[in-house]
Amino acid sequence: MLSGIHPILGGQLLAALDRLGHGDELVVADANFPAHRVGALVIEAPALAAAEVVGAIRTVLPLDAHEGPSVLLMAAEHGVRSAVQHELIAAADTTADRVEQLERFAFYDRATAAQLVVRTGELRPYGNVVLRKGVVNEYTPTGAAR
Repeated sequence: MLSGIHPILGGQLLAALDRLGHGDELVVADANFPAHRVGALVIEAPALAAAEVVGAIRTVLPLDAHEGPSVLLMAAEHGVRSAVQHELIAAADTTADRVEQLERFAFYDRATAAQLVVRTGELRPYGNVVLRKGVVNEYTPTGAAR
């Protein structure tokens, strides 16, 4: 464990996030998402809610704010955003104009281009989100760990 790093972000997940470049995409998926089918590296987080994982990832990963949406949700069939989707948006900490939705099968297709999938223990339907990595512009030292 490291000081100053969210405890959800273990070594394997941190290494995978570190390998992402500007514009690369990762999926934070619910427990029912066919994660191993999409072809990307899959990291399992079975005891965690999807929004918890998104919030932890956002402590080290900036979102792209230049081209296209920063956050993509899997659209619910009934067309109304569910509680888990609102939680995912809040955890992503971005503006409403940077969030879009994709129909379920279009979301699966988009996920096949992702470099990483984090499958969570989220059991609520539509607890899936694509995050597009932005640019890391500067390092801000916080001092020695205490």
